[in-house]
Amino acid sequence: MDEHLPRLPRSDARDNRERILTAARDVFATDGLAVPMRVVARRAEVGPATLYRHFPTKEQLITEAFTGQMRVCADIVAAGLADPDPWRGFRVAIEHLCEMHVRDRGFTAAFMSAFPDSVDFVAARADSMSAMADLLRRAKETGRMRADVVFDDIVLILMANSGIRAATEAAAVAASRRFATLAIQGLRALPADAA
Repeated sequence: MDEHLPRLPRSDARDNRERILTAARDVFATDGLAVPMRVVARRAEVGPATLYRHFPTKEQLITEAFTGQMRVCADIVAAGLADPDPWRGFRVAIEHLCEMHVRDRGFTAAFMSAFPDSVDFVAARADSMSAMADLLRRAKETGRMRADVVFDDIVLILMANSGIRAATEAAAVAASRRFATLAIQGLRALPADAA
């Protein structure tokens, strides 16, 4: 009878898995995705064999490490869509996305990467991008956004924001907020008399 019950991972295996994911998020957030797997293993205080037993490829580790951030990203865009003022919803979404991305360099790189073997991650990214495109369209329809803004402009904003570097996280967040404000001002439609 026991042979038909699913086997649950041992508590030490679950602990190792969580330590690996925590270490991966930490090193990817500060150093980007190019960090070697051995650095993640060392930070997690596990051997390379333990790391590869849980995550046979770096792609699997990256996608698992950033699943939570992908949900947060989707929630930010959903909150923007739920705002009765589409222009305000768009502005707030951009501000929050920029802050989220500057706090975690690894997530920005993961979000912009193509992971053909990670169907769920790719689908979640596609859903977020589709929702963001809808938010952009709605914000343009208010007339408060320049008519020539395209979705690629939003991608450029996020990519440029990910280049912000500072001595502390607080300084990076402050710089990101300033950058987001300037970027949003660049997207704003000019009054007819100022054009």
